[in-house]
Amino acid sequence: MQPEGLTEEMILKECERMGSDSRFTFECGKHLDCFTRCCTGVAIVLAPYDVVRLKRALGINSREFLQRYTISPFTKDQKVPAVLLRMNEETGACPFVTPAGCSVYASRPWACRMYPLGIAEPQHRTQENSPFHFLVQEDLCHGHGQGNGCTVREWIACQGAEEYDAGNTSFKALMLDDAWDGDQVLTPALIDMYHMACYDLDRFRRFVFESRLLDVVYVDEARVEAVRTDDEELLDFAMQWLRFSLFRQKTMKIKPAAAEAAKRRMAERSAEGTV
Repeated sequence: MQPEGLTEEMILKECERMGSDSRFTFECGKHLDCFTRCCTGVAIVLAPYDVVRLKRALGINSREFLQRYTISPFTKDQKVPAVLLRMNEETGACPFVTPAGCSVYASRPWACRMYPLGIAEPQHRTQENSPFHFLVQEDLCHGHGQGNGCTVREWIACQGAEEYDAGNTSFKALMLDDAWDGDQVLTPALIDMYHMACYDLDRFRRFVFESRLLDVVYVDEARVEAVRTDDEELLDFAMQWLRFSLFRQKTMKIKPAAAEAAKRRMAERSAEGTV
């Protein structure tokens, strides 16, 4: 969750760089007159694990969640679409906020858990250009300076953000991969595959078990069964599949029979002059 007007350049130049042991003082609750104001007029970007937790909490499948509660803006400057929470068209408020607070609090997105902390993660890390946390301070929020204070590490732990960090590890690694620096432009079919594998996991599970995927790539039986029932395992498998499919990285091993069949098809096409 990033306030409007707070650009990456501003964060890098103007925000204090906070480490795990940096302290800050902040408190949120019904006793504050600004309670739930931060849930209106913001862009909440959802990571894949956020979608997993929210669709599970609501008792619906990933396709229904995406259609009802998200938007996916896509501009010519993006290589892949982002998924944002769809705010109320009239009020600009989060669809899950109520006068009593968040109705999906136990499964709220990572960005909501972290607030008022943000994190900057440069794609190309160096000793001078490494990830850091920063404090988001907005006039609408009156929680700053309230409470006893804590460290960044303590805040992350008490908000349950560590579980979300773990759930999004493979997605984060995919998005920070140097392969995105190339000139490759994804076709509409590849963009759809990316969106399916990252966010529409129930559809991706059907793809895994109803297509020839498991006939083509080697996946041990224990993992096949885990992917069949475990969303977290499926998400990690999906990220491996995307690296394999989009970037031709060796994250999956093609079965010998499938590799030989592919060679025969290529030879036949070459002989026919179609390659």
